[in-house]
Amino acid sequence: MSGTARQCQLATSTPGTDTTLGVEAVDDAAANAWDAFVERAPNASVYHLFRWRQLISAVFGHESAYFMARDGSGEIVGVLPTVRLNSWLFGDFMVSMPYFNYGGALAADARTAAALNSSAAEHASRIGSSHLELRHDSNLMPEWPQRTDKVAMYLRLPETAERLSKQLGSKLRSQIKRPTKEGATGQQGSIELLDEFYAVFSRNMRDLGTPVYPKRWFAAILLAFPERTRLFVVRHAGRPVAAALVIGYRGRLEIPWASSLREANSIGVNMLLYWSVLEYACDQQYEIFDFGRSTIDAGTYRFKKQWGAEPHQLHWHYWICGGGDPPVMNPSNPKYRFAVAVWQHLPLPVANRLGPVLVKNLP
Repeated sequence: MSGTARQCQLATSTPGTDTTLGVEAVDDAAANAWDAFVERAPNASVYHLFRWRQLISAVFGHESAYFMARDGSGEIVGVLPTVRLNSWLFGDFMVSMPYFNYGGALAADARTAAALNSSAAEHASRIGSSHLELRHDSNLMPEWPQRTDKVAMYLRLPETAERLSKQLGSKLRSQIKRPTKEGATGQQGSIELLDEFYAVFSRNMRDLGTPVYPKRWFAAILLAFPERTRLFVVRHAGRPVAAALVIGYRGRLEIPWASSLREANSIGVNMLLYWSVLEYACDQQYEIFDFGRSTIDAGTYRFKKQWGAEPHQLHWHYWICGGGDPPVMNPSNPKYRFAVAVWQHLPLPVANRLGPVLVKNLP
């Protein structure tokens, strides 16, 4: 739908007439200045870095709008990356940032954050998007509609893997050792392990009824951030049965993608996978391990909790054209249950061919 066809009331906080703060959409020429601000901002995530704009455009073809705030002296005081997803199936909307748990306004103060968010909402309204989703890890916009049904699970790491092992207790240590006794082995590396990672990940996504990202997405990430990323693979009986990709930034190591094959879960290969990642995190002196997002008391929440992880509330804020409730665009939505059931029965080559066409517009 075009911007002229959709008329929306902008129920947003605006910066008013204060001319000491200016917000503008920037192009690639601002990349260095943008990243310099991100690197010194205390609450930045790796997904605020400008490089993601080029990656998402190159792999998925999405347009984006990157907003930068400057004070009266011209100093950068805030940034907000947004990406437009637009398809006949899922609609036209904007997200900061799609495919990840974090994004949203990165600002020196609340007034600057409000100005950035308002500028993004005005842009979304102008181009005809149905809504804007901002993925914050704090309640930056309490007056906006928001979802708080998800938490991130953080584990504060000790200085050594040996100390972490002692913290976990004998029962968990036994579960970690079992797959090794069954002949499972682990390896870490980079893009040379991509084929094995993707073999596990794509099959697990099919089994869950979820469209899979294209392999070139993970290749692009590994090549763009070689010092921040790592692949882990667990093998059993000569084939990969569990795999993960991790991304490190500052003192935090995050695991945005991890999978294991159902037939190998009986020997606990996912336990060996996560222990391999945690051991690496300790060896690299990361302070926090981010297990990713979960719903409180769901199965994934309990799995992460047993490692000692604690919940950190996520706040996903929304501007919605015409008002209403925040959209739910994930497999838990009842409207998608039939599609999930059908997808689970697709032959794997078919799912891997069709998945990237659909998933590019799922946030």
